Parts: sequence; C-alpha cells; structure tokens
Amino acid sequence: MGEFELIGRLFQPLADATRTPGTLLGPGDDCAIQRVPAGQDLVFSVDTLVEGVHFPFQYDAALLGWRALAVAVSDLAAMGAEPVCYTLALTLPEIQEAWVSGLVSGLQEASLAFGIGLAGGDTTRGPLTITVQVHGTVPTGQALRRNGAQPGDLIAVTGPLGGAAAALKWLDSPGDDTNRPFLECYHRPVPQLVLGQKLRGIASAGIDISDGLAADLGHILNASGVAGVVQTDSIPRQYGTVESSLAQALYGGDDYQLCVTVPAQQWNELPETLTRQLYRIGHICEGKGLQLERSDGTRESLAPGTGYDHFRTRG
Repeated sequence: MGEFELIGRLFQPLADATRTPGTLLGPGDDCAIQRVPAGQDLVFSVDTLVEGVHFPFQYDAALLGWRALAVAVSDLAAMGAEPVCYTLALTLPEIQEAWVSGLVSGLQEASLAFGIGLAGGDTTRGPLTITVQVHGTVPTGQALRRNGAQPGDLIAVTGPLGGAAAALKWLDSPGDDTNRPFLECYHRPVPQLVLGQKLRGIASAGIDISDGLAADLGHILNASGVAGVVQTDSIPRQYGTVESSLAQALYGGDDYQLCVTVPAQQWNELPETLTRQLYRIGHICEGKGLQLERSDGTRESLAPGTGYDHFRTRG
C-alpha cells in the first residue's frame, strides 16, 4: 500500500465520519478550511508523540490513536474551548495496514467522544511519530490563560492525580500487578472539556496537568508573577502509599486533569454541582515559587523546574 492509497482507504473515511460543522473543507486539497463564527476566538495547539519517549515501543495502535488525540484535545480543555477539528502528521517506518487500521479506529473513537473531526494531515517515512494539531473556538476574550492568577485566589484540580505515572511503572515491569488498575489512566485519558468550558468567566487561570502538578502549577505561577502554597493532604491521589502517591501526583504527569485558580469570592458563589467537581488544594500569595505545606504546618519550597522536561531527567 502506498501513501495515497493509505490516505484514501483509511484516513479519508475517518475524516468523513468525524467531520464537524465548523470544517468547511477537509482532506483532499492543499489546505483545510475552518470557519470561525463571529464573536469567537480561534485557539489551536500541537502535540507530538514519539515512540519510546511518549509511549512504549510496540504500543497498541488503537490505544495510541485515542491517547494521541486525547492529550492534544486536553490543551483545548485547559483554555475552556470547544473542539472543532484537527490535523494529523504520521511518520511510519513502514506501512502495515493492520496497524494503521488500529490507529484509525482509536482516533475515530476519540474523535466522536470529544466532538472533533479530522480535517487533513500528512504521512511520511521515518521513526514512528504522531503529531496532532487541534483547533477549537472560545467566546471572544473568555479563553482561560496562565497569567491571570492573583494573590488570594484558591488553587484547585479537577480530579485525582498520579494514576498514569503508576501505570507507567506497570508498563515498565509487567510482572508486577500492583499498578494494573491504573493502566486505564494512561491508555485512555479523558480531556476535561465540559468542565473547562464551565470554568470560563470563573477561573482566573488554568492549565492541563501533563508534566506533573508541580511543573504545571509552576507555569501558572511564573506567568502570573505570583507564588503558591499547596496543602499536601488536600491533593487527590490515585495511587499507593501516602509518600509514593504524593510523588506521583506532584511529578508524575500524564494525568490531563485541569489545575485552575479561582478568586475566593467566586469560589464561595459557585453552585454545588461545580464545587463537587473541583478539589481545593491551596492558595495563591505574593512572591515567587511553590511551597508544599504538610499536615503539621511545616513548609517545603520546591526547586524551580521541578517536573518533566524533554531535555532533562524528571525532577
């Protein structure tokens, strides 16, 4: 099977099955065309996943399809955006129709689940790499950004952390069944789209948790020019003993929950239906950096850059 036969047989049907009204022209031309309605801002982001770096060697193709789209769409959720379409760049060592069919099935399942359609892309030969660029819209001026946190704001996350990092331990050592229940956290992350949209006009800043709570909350603090204090006992965790689960939650990454800051007065006025979906873990204050507050009241300052970095080891 050649490149264009691959596109015609597998990716064109995917685009046809997932097309959304905001996409005026999909695959088959030099560019796709997206219409942005009046009163909306276009938001877009790109993510690249490399075999052996972002997913294990010999990883299941259907799981990779879901995961690749989910982690990209999570950036739209972090901005409070509504998904519209995505483009896909796929680099393959060789074309294996059964493997690509599995990838397409995972992409289609995720596309329909997240309400986002394939608008085009590219295929080429080389080490297995998948790049997804997602487009979405948000009402003008209402996108959640990283630079809006203010002293006095509360810090919250949208769900338990650490499960995906625990799953990686199982993937690295399949003989240990301890972490098997957490594999779903890694294989099939679910971007918090609806909750991100509900937080427009409420949250002062937001980010999705891809590189670990410490690193990603640190991005908000740096962008906003403020400091933060997190109560370790308040962090919702999904794995292990107290200390191991704290480390996974702070530094593990791949959770794709949201971390947001909310003005205290706004928090007190939130409906219960929303506060039940948020875990309050700390507060914003003046200064720089992130501190962890233990149950006995002692505090520990985290070193800058703690978390995942593609060009460093984990902190």
